[in-house]
Amino acid sequence: MAHRKARIAIVGGGIAGLVTATLLHRTGIDVRLFEQSPAFGAVGAGIQLSPNGVRVLHRVGLADALTATAVPARSIETRRWDDATPIARVPHGTACGERFGAPYYLMHRADLQRSLLSVVPQDIVELGKGCTRVVERPDGVELHLTDGSVARADLVVGADGVHSAVRKAIVDDRPRFSGYAVHRGLVPAGLVPSFRDDPRVLFWLGPRRHVTYYPIEAGDTVHFSAVGATDRPPAPASTGGAVEDLDAAFTGWHDQVREVITAARSVTRWDLYDRDIPPRYATDRIVLLGDAAHPTLPYLSQGANQALEDAAVLARCLLECDPGNWARALRRYETLRLPRTAEVHRRARALGTAFHLPDGPDQAARDRAMGADQSLAHLDWLYGYDAAAPDPSSPSPAPSLTQRF
Repeated sequence: MAHRKARIAIVGGGIAGLVTATLLHRTGIDVRLFEQSPAFGAVGAGIQLSPNGVRVLHRVGLADALTATAVPARSIETRRWDDATPIARVPHGTACGERFGAPYYLMHRADLQRSLLSVVPQDIVELGKGCTRVVERPDGVELHLTDGSVARADLVVGADGVHSAVRKAIVDDRPRFSGYAVHRGLVPAGLVPSFRDDPRVLFWLGPRRHVTYYPIEAGDTVHFSAVGATDRPPAPASTGGAVEDLDAAFTGWHDQVREVITAARSVTRWDLYDRDIPPRYATDRIVLLGDAAHPTLPYLSQGANQALEDAAVLARCLLECDPGNWARALRRYETLRLPRTAEVHRRARALGTAFHLPDGPDQAARDRAMGADQSLAHLDWLYGYDAAAPDPSSPSPAPSLTQRF
């Protein structure tokens, strides 16, 4: 049982940080969450929450909130870029709930953030205080903050994203630019009328590009992500975007795709980064989770879901450790999470190639493989992971990429 007087500082008020803070605070631990933004505002656009992540959100009391705002996906459907030829359709819907104990949800990130903030005590959150560096000492950790102050804690949790400042205390590396960028936008639900009766994720795969869109906000809005190779110099933050850029980049794509991606009033543009998986996620008193630990390309839609798994596993490891025995708890966390997150990371990188193949023999083989296995069984390894189990593990090994593509 973790020491109830322990002081734990969490850096970063995103999904991972908020869930970790909630789980630890409920046990009586002294938790402080430091967020660099001066206020929590509306963030991002759409997000896909698979059952492995949804189960964690249910356990922090958000089942009703998710039901009210999220859209359960009936399937994930993949089509060809130019003529809409069906490639695959994997049923989710009730089958997903029956097999994995939770639905596959589609929702607005701002709705998820509001739900998380509703269960996080506001008196443990310190806004306008980002972290510039951490200094580990034998008896604790110092956090040097952007407002010039220094905070002290027994343990620091780095949940500060792909450009994490906390990560520097554990591994000396840099974000890796993938060569791709994503434009994201929101459009009226009426542009995809079939979503009213058949809410689902639609993937369109083409040479050097792909597009995803799905309903959010209880079906009132459609979110899209348009990913493409880019020759522009990479930037660490959003550089803005123009609908005209999408119109030019997706010339020749099917009319349904073009109608959606050119209908947004505004779009954001983000270069896509990840990092190599490091040999460790922790020292004796500093630990990473979410994108700070294993930033992953978005092709498996697992960034938020893996962060939720991290939060649940880390909280349990800390609560089950002997009082003050942080090093042992963090080694256990690494043992449980490194293999899992490394596999998700590896497969996401591989899909970055598979999704964007030029038309030809390799693309045709990919499409045949995707169409040959359209059951949920091949997702057992991903969706079936239970972060609350004493020794969480996938119920079956991940199928090889050659099996799928």
